[in-house]
Amino acid sequence: MAARKLKVFQAQFGFYDTVVAAPSQAAALRAWGTHQNLFASGEAKVTTDEAAVAAAIAHPETPLRRAVGSSDPFALEPTSLPKVPDAPKRTPVKAAPKAKPAELARPPADRSKLDAAEMVLRRIDERRKAEEAAFRQEEEDLEARKAKAQSAYVEARKAATAKVVAERSAYRDAGGAD
Repeated sequence: MAARKLKVFQAQFGFYDTVVAAPSQAAALRAWGTHQNLFASGEAKVTTDEAAVAAAIAHPETPLRRAVGSSDPFALEPTSLPKVPDAPKRTPVKAAPKAKPAELARPPADRSKLDAAEMVLRRIDERRKAEEAAFRQEEEDLEARKAKAQSAYVEARKAATAKVVAERSAYRDAGGAD
């Protein structure tokens, strides 16, 4: 059986860069334990870093990590901790200017025109539904009249045909020729 072709994918999770050798992006996401498509958002990609590829291929479908920004080799358990930069010094924050009372006491928006427009739309829809119901009733009535007329036609034609057959027979019996 041929060995599966693996690609090596790389993504950053928290303070760690990670790589995983997997046959597909979906398999890489499963190995990382995420359902979010990191490839679509650009947070994960195929890597060509030879050292990363070699380490990942040695441990297929197992995420390997190293501290972000380090050149340490990728490993199951990274040997160094991430370097966290010193926190920036805080500068005093100036108080924001107070809002004017007119801005704070803004009246609620008037919804009456929107309500009226929505009511007109509802009435138009209701009228159309009523028209469609009336059309359906007219169609049913017309179908019933059509069926009744067809039935009457069939009965009348049967009777007329029987009468023609009987009269033709009587005519021949009396010596008439067609």
